Amino acid sequence: MDWRAFQLSVELAFGTLIILLPFSIWLGRLLATRRFPGRGFIEAAVALPLVLPPTVIGFYLLTAFGAGSALGQAWQNIFGSGLAFSFEGLLLASVLVNLPFAVQPIQNAFSAIPPALREAGATAGMPPWRVLLRVELPLAWPGIATAAVLTFAHTLGEFGVVLMVGGSIPGETQTIAIAIYDRVQAFDDAGAAVMSAALLGVSVVALGITNTLSRRVGRRRRDA
Repeated sequence: MDWRAFQLSVELAFGTLIILLPFSIWLGRLLATRRFPGRGFIEAAVALPLVLPPTVIGFYLLTAFGAGSALGQAWQNIFGSGLAFSFEGLLLASVLVNLPFAVQPIQNAFSAIPPALREAGATAGMPPWRVLLRVELPLAWPGIATAAVLTFAHTLGEFGVVLMVGGSIPGETQTIAIAIYDRVQAFDDAGAAVMSAALLGVSVVALGITNTLSRRVGRRRRDA
């Protein structure tokens, strides 16, 4: 078991959650409760990582993060190091790739909340932020928890984008998924099997939690 690669994957997953979850709550609620021009385009853009091959996403991100790009040059000037093939670049790529896994469950959870409950809170004199904290978030928590679990599990197992954007630098960008690939390439089937079993266990647990929480959201939608 490559514990350093596993630790790096966990750090990447937690970092992705910390950055992505608050934004996803805001965007998911906006898409669930508002109708505005361009809404369909935003939903399509969020879902894009689900249909594009990881190598295609990785290529475009690597191009955007490279030293020849405006973003790459700005990062280099500010921080003195490149964005591509770094943990920071890996984190930014992970946030973008995990958008649908975070936004869509949260959007579905907010969509399942009866509008009458929001209206009742406003009628009672509660400001919008208090309606969100006291009414909507407690009802939407299954979707938020689902988003967190899916994002965490997907980040641990992501391979294509991680390999293209971060490479395979031990201790810096080599995640457990890449470590498995390297072990297979080195004919270390035993090491690859142990790490694969660990990811399989995480995936099974994540799917079990997700299915349980999704049923709660589904029941709430039917009751509404």
